Amino acid sequence: MKTRRIVTNGKAGFSLIEVLAAVAIIGIITFLALPNIVTLKQDAEVDLAISRAESVNMAVAAYIQANGQPTAVSNWAGASTDQAKWTLVSPFLAFAPTDLASFMPSGYTLTMPSSLNPLSKAGLTDPNSTAIPY
Repeated sequence: MKTRRIVTNGKAGFSLIEVLAAVAIIGIITFLALPNIVTLKQDAEVDLAISRAESVNMAVAAYIQANGQPTAVSNWAGASTDQAKWTLVSPFLAFAPTDLASFMPSGYTLTMPSSLNPLSKAGLTDPNSTAIPY
């Protein structure tokens, strides 16, 4: 059986079946690629949260070095909230917004160390309140 092509102005065009087949193939490829794209985005958010937590840890160490350990420990003990502790260390970060919540990716929370003596790392939790070891 012969196939018929629609001819417009002397040029052959695609049939409706060929166009639908191309759209279906593109849809299948998109369907297969979408889960990988979502996973990549989630992994990137975790990596960003860990990177920013490490930056805060380095800022805490710089804060101690700049102020001396006795003064830093005393000021840290006087800061009762994570936001107050953030205010102490934020000048030691290259990018430091005014509040801690806007520094972390959405849903991730950073808990500042409760004491600087001995020095410990900041705690990091994901949107499901699961601790992230880093």
